[in-house]
Amino acid sequence: MKKNVILLVLLATIFGAQAQKNKDVLMTINGKPVYSQEFINVYNKNLDLVKDESQKSVDGYLDLFIDYKLKVAEAYAQGLHKETNYKLEFEKYRDQLSRNYIYDTKVTEDLAIEAYNRSKEEIDADHILVRVGYDDSPQDTLAAYNKISEARTKALAGQDFKKLVAEYSEEPGAAKRGGALGYFTAFSMVYPFESMAYKTPEGEISEIVRTSFGYHILKINDRRPSSDPILVSHIMIAVKDGNDDDAKKRINEIYQLLQQGNDFESLAKEFSDDKSSGVKGGRLKQFKRGQLRSSEFENAAYELKNIGEISKPIKTNFGWHVIRLEERFAPQTYEEQKEELMKKIERGDRSKVVESSVNKKIKEKYSVVQTDYMNDLKNHISDSILKKKWELDTLLGARNKVLFTIGGDKTYYYNDFLNYAARRQMAIKGKESKEQIIKNFYDRFETQELSEYFKQKLEEENPEYAAVITEYRDGLLIFDVMQKNVWEKAANDSIGSRKYFNIVASNYQWKERVKGVEISGNDKAVVSQAKQMLEDGETPEKVKEVLNKGGKVNLLITERQYEKGDTMLPADFKFENGLSDIFQVGNSYRLLKVEEVLPAGQQTFEEVKGKVLSGYQTVVEKEWMDSLRDKYEVKVNKKQLKKVKKQVKN
Repeated sequence: MKKNVILLVLLATIFGAQAQKNKDVLMTINGKPVYSQEFINVYNKNLDLVKDESQKSVDGYLDLFIDYKLKVAEAYAQGLHKETNYKLEFEKYRDQLSRNYIYDTKVTEDLAIEAYNRSKEEIDADHILVRVGYDDSPQDTLAAYNKISEARTKALAGQDFKKLVAEYSEEPGAAKRGGALGYFTAFSMVYPFESMAYKTPEGEISEIVRTSFGYHILKINDRRPSSDPILVSHIMIAVKDGNDDDAKKRINEIYQLLQQGNDFESLAKEFSDDKSSGVKGGRLKQFKRGQLRSSEFENAAYELKNIGEISKPIKTNFGWHVIRLEERFAPQTYEEQKEELMKKIERGDRSKVVESSVNKKIKEKYSVVQTDYMNDLKNHISDSILKKKWELDTLLGARNKVLFTIGGDKTYYYNDFLNYAARRQMAIKGKESKEQIIKNFYDRFETQELSEYFKQKLEEENPEYAAVITEYRDGLLIFDVMQKNVWEKAANDSIGSRKYFNIVASNYQWKERVKGVEISGNDKAVVSQAKQMLEDGETPEKVKEVLNKGGKVNLLITERQYEKGDTMLPADFKFENGLSDIFQVGNSYRLLKVEEVLPAGQQTFEEVKGKVLSGYQTVVEKEWMDSLRDKYEVKVNKKQLKKVKKQVKN
C-alpha cells in the first residue's frame, strides 16, 4: 500500500486549481476542505497504474488519497516549504514551467531564424566610434552625435574612410588599424551593430547606429558566403621575452619531427604552449572563418585541403603554429542549429529584445503605473555605490514613495528597490555613472517583479498551469517529509533496524553455496584449453596470461559466489570442490574452479542490510502514518462520497 503512496506523489492531481473552485467538499483535514473534483481527477488519472486490486475501488483508493493529503499537511506543519533547498528547487522548476506561458517564443524563433540566415554570410567592415554612454548628459550626447554625423557626411562625400578613422574615431588603437574589424558574422558583434552591418550594402556607408559603446558608422568592404566549419589541431610556440628567433627555431624543429613521422598528439602534449589544447593532443573546437581572433590562423587552416594535412609554420599575434586539419563539416540546417541558436539568444544581448517583448505583454495584460523615481533615488543613494560600498538607509514615512504598481493590487515602494540595489551592488561592472547604475537596477528589478506577478496570477487564472505546479510543489514536499521522517530515520536507527532484523531473521536464509574463481570467454575451445591447463596445475592468472595474447582478451577471470537455484547455473551443477563442467550463459562459456562449498544457513545482518532497511522503512512509515492519523482529524462526507462513486469511471 505504501509503495503506491509514492506513486501517488509522483502522479498527483492534474486539476488541483479547478478543485479549489468546486463547492462539493469530499472531506476536510483539520477543517481544511478537499474537493470532490480533485479526488475524481486523481482517481481517473492514476487508476490504471494501481497494481493492488483492493485499491482500485473508490473506497480503497480513498485511503491512498488521504495518506497523500496527510503527508502534504505534515510537510507544511514542519515548515519544509520554508527550507532553502526546497525553495531553490521549486523556483527553478516554476521558472522553467512558466516560460511556456510567458516566454515570447515567436520573437525568439524570429531572432533565431534571422541569426541563422545572417550566419550564411560574412562581412568585412571598417568603423568609426564616437564614445558616449546612455547616461551621459544631453549636451554630451548631442556633441557625440554631431561628431559622428560630421564624419558620416565626409564619408558619404567620398573622403578616405581610413583617414576619417584617424581623425574621428575614439576606439583605442583605431588609427593604427584603420578601423578595420576583419570578417565577422552573426553573434560576433553587439546586436544593434551587427544589424546595421547586415542592413548596409557592400561598398556603402551605414546609417548612424548607437550601442552601449557610443555612436558608430560602418563602411562595408566585402560580403562573402560563410565557410563550412572545420576542426583542426595545432602546436603553438609562444614568443617569450620578445625573442622571435627562438620561437621560430623551435617550431621549425617540431615541424621537421612531424615530417619524419613523429606523432602529432605527443608533440603537442609535450611542447605546445597552448596548454588547454595541448593536453588534448592540440585539438581545438570546430570553427568557421571570422570566429577566431586571428585571420592568419584561419587562413592557414582553411588552405589545408586533405584530412591529416599539416601546414608549414605560420606566425600569428599569439606565436608560431603548425596546424593539422582533422575534419570538415557540412553546413547545418536551421533545425540542426536551432537549439544552439536559442541558447545563444538567451545568453547574449538579443535576450533584451525577448525580455522587452515579454515585459510589454505583461504590461498590456496588467496595468502598470510607474512614477518618476530617478531624482529621488539619486539623492538617496550616495556615490559610495560607485565603489560598491553603499550602505542601505531605509526610508521612513512619506519618503518611502510608491515606485510602481501592477494590476491595481500590487504596489512596490522605494524601499523594495533600495533593498534590491543594496544586495546586488557587488555585481556592478565597468565605469557606469550612478544614474546608469540606478537605471540598470531598476530595469532588472521591474523585470523580476513583473515576472513574479505574472507567475502568481498564472496560478490563479490558468487551471492547467496551477495543476502542474501544484503537483510538483506537493511532490517536492512529500519527498522532503518522507526523507526526514522515514528514510533518514530508518537509515540512522541502527538499534531499531537490528531489532527488526532479529524479528524477521528467519526470512533471510542462505541455500547451499559455492565460492571460487570463474573463467569465462566467448570461444568454447579457448575455455576448454583453459580447463586443461587448470587440470595440469596452472593457476588461473597463468592461464589468463598465456591465453590472452597479442592484445586480445580471450578470457576473463572473476571471483564468484553462486547459490543453489541460481538461474545462471545449469540444473545439474555439482556443488563440490574442484573444476566444474563448462556451462553456457548467453554467448559466454564459463568454468568455475570451486574453492569452497558453503552450507545452507542464516544470513547475517551485514549480508542483507539493504533488504532489511527497506523492510524497516515500511515499519517506520506505518508508525509515522498512524501518528499522522492521530494528529489530523479527517472527516469524510459520506453523502458526497456516494456522488463521487457514481461519477468515476468503472
